[in-house]
Amino acid sequence: MSPALFDLTGRRALITGSSQGIGLALARGLAEAGAAVILNGRDIDRLEIAATGLRNGGHRVETLPFDVTDHAAARAAIDGFEADRGAIDILINNAGMQHRAPLEDFPAEAFQHMLQTNIASVFNVAQACARHMIARGRGKIVNICSVQTALARPGIAPYTASKGAVANLTKGMAADWARHGLQCNGLAPGYFETPLNAALVADPAFTEWLERRTPAGRWGKVEELVGAAIFLSGPASSFVNGTVVYVDGGITASL
Repeated sequence: MSPALFDLTGRRALITGSSQGIGLALARGLAEAGAAVILNGRDIDRLEIAATGLRNGGHRVETLPFDVTDHAAARAAIDGFEADRGAIDILINNAGMQHRAPLEDFPAEAFQHMLQTNIASVFNVAQACARHMIARGRGKIVNICSVQTALARPGIAPYTASKGAVANLTKGMAADWARHGLQCNGLAPGYFETPLNAALVADPAFTEWLERRTPAGRWGKVEELVGAAIFLSGPASSFVNGTVVYVDGGITASL
């Protein structure tokens, strides 16, 4: 096996929602594989803190703050970056949100906000990047899904719906864009220790349930997502399209 299959040297990757958590871990991982990375978020100060940390590790880092839920803003930011600073070769659509409530009491405004953050953002940023990738005849798009792409549990039905939609949108991207040289796939984390899951991590009863429910018997660590992300972002996945890779300790494989 050639190490070049997993070498991202000479490529530039945009990771949305990358000032913390999974997004920042994936940015660091892709940078360690040789990519120049672009951090995205709405909070400029937090982005700069994250970027400084990566730069201190010797990595090539740029920031591109914009609101992924705003179609016009996403297109303007990406078009401007491509014109001024060069090609975006890899997109990781990571930005997302969670809101927990019983479905019968779930606030309508929270549901709409979730649709914009978890689904519309994937469309907005992928479309803007894909227009440039199609012109070049190559590109990698990795959409962050979830175990809730395939499973449900009480209190998060709208999140489950949104992540199922991300998986099907990913299939649609592959159906439309594979012929142009793009590979579009999903990466589905299981239960990981992240700020999004802080309330669950702090709940001993939930952790006990998770450890019994997951064949690996533990929470995942964000660094354990990096290998799959590099695979989907690099030459090794040149004929992988429209699939979802689950990194979940086996939770979707067992009852």
